Amino acid sequence: MIRKTGLAALLALALAPATPAAALPEAQIAPMPALEGTRLDVTATGRVNQIPDIVRIEAGVVTQAPTAGEAMRQNSARMARVRAALIQAGVADRDVQTTSFNLGAYYRHPPQSEPVFMGYRTTNQLIVRLRDVARSGQVLDALVAEGVNDIDGPILDFENREALTDEARSLAIAAARARADLYARGLGMRVKRAVLIDEDGGGYGRTSNVANMNMNVTMGSTIDTGGRVISATVSVMFELE
Repeated sequence: MIRKTGLAALLALALAPATPAAALPEAQIAPMPALEGTRLDVTATGRVNQIPDIVRIEAGVVTQAPTAGEAMRQNSARMARVRAALIQAGVADRDVQTTSFNLGAYYRHPPQSEPVFMGYRTTNQLIVRLRDVARSGQVLDALVAEGVNDIDGPILDFENREALTDEARSLAIAAARARADLYARGLGMRVKRAVLIDEDGGGYGRTSNVANMNMNVTMGSTIDTGGRVISATVSVMFELE
């Protein structure tokens, strides 16, 4: 979009102090400077193709028993085997985190009848990061064999996600500048400066081709990572002269 303007450009967010405007006296808010040339707004996206190098899963053990103590005991025994399987697979302590632990009564609900107390249910949930992607299917099978009966995942991710996102940002900025130069040449003008830059999505790169969030794991599971795209989109206001 190109339009000629001698009015003030929309620069308040870019040039205002970091302190919220509401906290400043009105006299301290700088007036919006005027553009001397032609305003050009460009939106561009940078994309980086990469193969994921981390698999994240939520692995849980759910046990039920007539008493709370028995439900806890069974859960603890099975979770001990699960943790031993993780150690055997070479998963480091820093890659295993408990996310929830719950104990509560559970009931059967017959039609048109009062709930019937059945016993107690214990749920112990972990987040596990598997850095050997090629063996992740085998690890999932081992966890199921040792007592995991609630799995959410796998979620494919990157160890260096922020660096890849920065690469996508650089490509987006370069694409925006190249497009601005193209428009400027077509108008017999040149790009004077970038006035305002806004990153869509709050500064986080987007990832496409996400893996299945839920997987029914059976013995012999295979996880195919494929290729994924991390993208960043920027909107840039240029001034042409």
